[in-house]
Amino acid sequence: MSRQIVLDTETTGLSAENGDRVIELGCVELLNRKLTGNDLHIYFNPERESHEEALKVHGLTTDFLRDKPKFATLANDVVEYLRNAELIIHNAAFDVGFLNKEFELVGLPPLRSFVGEVTDTLAMAKAVYPGKRNSLDALCDRFGVDRSNRTFHGAKLDAQLLADVYINLTRGQDALLIDATTDEPAIGTVIAVDLRSFVLPVLRAADHELAIHEELLLQLDKSSKGRTLFRQIEVHAQNAVA
Repeated sequence: MSRQIVLDTETTGLSAENGDRVIELGCVELLNRKLTGNDLHIYFNPERESHEEALKVHGLTTDFLRDKPKFATLANDVVEYLRNAELIIHNAAFDVGFLNKEFELVGLPPLRSFVGEVTDTLAMAKAVYPGKRNSLDALCDRFGVDRSNRTFHGAKLDAQLLADVYINLTRGQDALLIDATTDEPAIGTVIAVDLRSFVLPVLRAADHELAIHEELLLQLDKSSKGRTLFRQIEVHAQNAVA
């Protein structure tokens, strides 16, 4: 079975090397790309203050974190939970860097020595949507993922949102998340559909859309010196009809 952990952290600041610490870890488990409910959510006492800008993002005050466990006390539990799983992380270098520093501080090896692989959804999104905004918020909006209850960034909530985004990003389905106990067909199951029973509507372009299309083609004609591929296909199609 393919076990994936969608992971997010909140931290006291932006630099693990300069002493910033992990204050929240949120993990959502997917088994064969379905939610299992076997999640992990921990707040940590970082033994230091959060930077003002970081506090505005996550809202986790020093008073709130004061009675929470230190990372060292639960580090081995985190390792065992993540062991052999594929990690799904948005902007993975940030979270991996912080977790590696936490493990280093307690004498444990880095993440990549005990997890399967690390998949960065930010890199995936940039490849699919080059030149567009690909923050988690932007991807939620693009895929219609509801983030209306997100006042602050929170590791568990962001991991849940990212799980939905990841499924949409890799399968294109509108919504996640079939319960692992349902009788839905497994991924990869081939279902025969008789397409002859469907009448597909023909949606013709409006005049203003045709004008924009023609303007774009003229720009391509200019840049390609008259070798626009679409023009060649259009001519072949017209000759075939004639």
